[in-house]
Amino acid sequence: MSTETTIATVWNVALPVPLPRLFDYRPADGVADKADIGCRVRVPFGSRELIGVVAAIGTPEAGTPELKTGERLDTQPLFHGELLESLRWLARYTHAPLGEVFATALPGPLRQGEPLADTHAWGWRLTDAGRTAVPRLRGKPRRLAKLLAGSDQDEDALADQLDDWRAAARALAKRELAARFAIEPNALVPPRRRGATASGTGVNTGPPLNPEQQAAAEALLAARDGFASFLLDGVTGSGKTEVYLHAIADCLARGRQALVLVPEIGLTPQTLKRFRERLGIAVHALHSGLGDGERARTWAACVRGEARVIVGTRSAAFLPLPNAGLIVIDEEHDGSFKQLDGIRYHARDFALVRAKALDIPIVLGSATPSLESLRNARTGRYTHLRLHVRAGEARPPRVRVTDVRKRPLDAGMSPELFEAIAATLRSGSQALVFKNRRGYAPVLLCHDCGWSAQCTRCDASMTVHAGGRRLQCHHCGARRPAPDACPDCGGLALQSQGAGTERIEEALSKRFPDFPVLRIDRGTTQRRDALENLLRDFGDAPGILIGTQMLAKGHDLPNLTLVAVVGVDEGLFSADFRAPEKLAQLLIQVAGRAGRAARPGEVLLQTHHPQHPLLETLLNGGYHAFADAELAQREAAGFPPFAHLALLRAEARQLEATHAFLHVAKAALRDSGAQLELHGPLPAPMPRRAGFQRAQLLLSSPERRTLHAALDAALPTIHAAPEARRVRWSLDVDPVDLY
Repeated sequence: MSTETTIATVWNVALPVPLPRLFDYRPADGVADKADIGCRVRVPFGSRELIGVVAAIGTPEAGTPELKTGERLDTQPLFHGELLESLRWLARYTHAPLGEVFATALPGPLRQGEPLADTHAWGWRLTDAGRTAVPRLRGKPRRLAKLLAGSDQDEDALADQLDDWRAAARALAKRELAARFAIEPNALVPPRRRGATASGTGVNTGPPLNPEQQAAAEALLAARDGFASFLLDGVTGSGKTEVYLHAIADCLARGRQALVLVPEIGLTPQTLKRFRERLGIAVHALHSGLGDGERARTWAACVRGEARVIVGTRSAAFLPLPNAGLIVIDEEHDGSFKQLDGIRYHARDFALVRAKALDIPIVLGSATPSLESLRNARTGRYTHLRLHVRAGEARPPRVRVTDVRKRPLDAGMSPELFEAIAATLRSGSQALVFKNRRGYAPVLLCHDCGWSAQCTRCDASMTVHAGGRRLQCHHCGARRPAPDACPDCGGLALQSQGAGTERIEEALSKRFPDFPVLRIDRGTTQRRDALENLLRDFGDAPGILIGTQMLAKGHDLPNLTLVAVVGVDEGLFSADFRAPEKLAQLLIQVAGRAGRAARPGEVLLQTHHPQHPLLETLLNGGYHAFADAELAQREAAGFPPFAHLALLRAEARQLEATHAFLHVAKAALRDSGAQLELHGPLPAPMPRRAGFQRAQLLLSSPERRTLHAALDAALPTIHAAPEARRVRWSLDVDPVDLY
């Protein structure tokens, strides 16, 4: 009987499955090499085929059955060097399967095995027939044709000049009056430095920096040759973006790439336009509002070093940066940087890890820094840069608290608020009414018997929409028509209790029929670029904006002089230990929308609790006084940033299954020998959602290393437990939301 004298090398493949292990496959050509690491491969997995990534090269163990073969898809690794090692770090830190981390880092087409996208820029030009047809055209096709008649235009330039130009371009192309063409990627032209002559090319000089901005910019430039972390802590309107632009221009002049992360899709078009105008080069975007093809092209342009400035939301933290020079995290405190499902990573924290690995500076900017970042700045881990004054002629808004106890309210608004809005409109300015609750009303109630409309799948009330005609659950998405009569007593005394943005819009439209009233929330901004288009159409004429937290982040509204906050009380008494921080940040951010130009601004806060300590601290001492008090309370209570948390969640149709799993997990964590505080199993703050019973186990340790050592020791037992197969469970390290 003969024996094998050689052992074939195999691929250890990370697959996008919830199993914390690698899978062995033989290369189709029988040859495996270290150069395969980081390449995508197509492999059989059970009855289907999956796209995985070669994570290592190994040899099969003795007695291993014949391995299946896989097909390599890439000629060069998509993951290598810094990005590969950073993703390995993320898998270890979140205790997530490496294959799922790789899949999260790739855009959809690459996850599905498609080749790396073509990264030609695209432009449009008129055909000969189109030039003669211009006088006969009408509407947007005519406006587009006139633009193209002057010169060929790339798509970024068209987007800046004409709204919805794509539909007009398709109409012209269908009639063979215009044609799309590929533009070869150009080498980077170093931008003109500040102070260059107006005839130079590249960066357009912006407004002069004030002394604080200048000092911050010089600190960033002084650290450009290695890793350094900065907290740019500036009041709203202090010109943080100008500091970013100064540092980015220097980065580009050195032939390097800059990555800018912003919290919301709605901020991306505004930031893109400003950056393009100032930097004089193409600025790439990456966010969920783009199509899969567009995101794949941005990813490919980054791989090839063609994308020099990238502005994106959370997922842009995974972009390859072969020529990295700078990372900027704008509004670093914002909760949207945390992924709340799948791989529960924090883009800000991952960007910090990448900046250190890339040996480049990173800037975290905010008017209301997270308590974690503030503590890091105060302990010397970050360099703390302060901007105390607003840029240009803008001055801080005047803040006024209105006590609405025993006052008549219309849709939650007091007579004083209506008077302030009327005065603002008469002066030719704009007002913003902020209410962080969308819909018409939070609950539908029977005034006769007390019945309220509850979701049948969640432990939550259904929100009233469409002026009282529709009920919708904001947790599971269930919808149903509002009943004509009470289902319990048959009475007709059904009333919408409370007020959301729709009800406020209705009330203000009746009070001020001669002025435009624009509502900005998830219901009005679902379409691509909807927020940008709505604000542009609203313009600078006198009018009223009604919005949720979408309008609290980074938008520059020069004619807005009044901000009225309705519903402050809803956030004053939450059981979540992070609630005071979130409320303080939200109030400061939304107040910062007022008076950002030459005209003075005013902020009106309505409350039933004018003496609440949080409001008094914010009004008398500002955000940093609040942060000092809150950090002291967190330290005394043993909460982050003075402790490190992990949350093990479980859900199942039967509550017994979730508790059985969490008891097994708790026993495994105790057996790890680590000194942990274990709280639970406890019901989740919302015990039932979308028909599933939910419970959780909270882990706490003063030492990060201790927490991770316990998870490393316990997770193999947890994964292998039979109880784990009877529930859906997840692990969230450093949770920001206990829901």
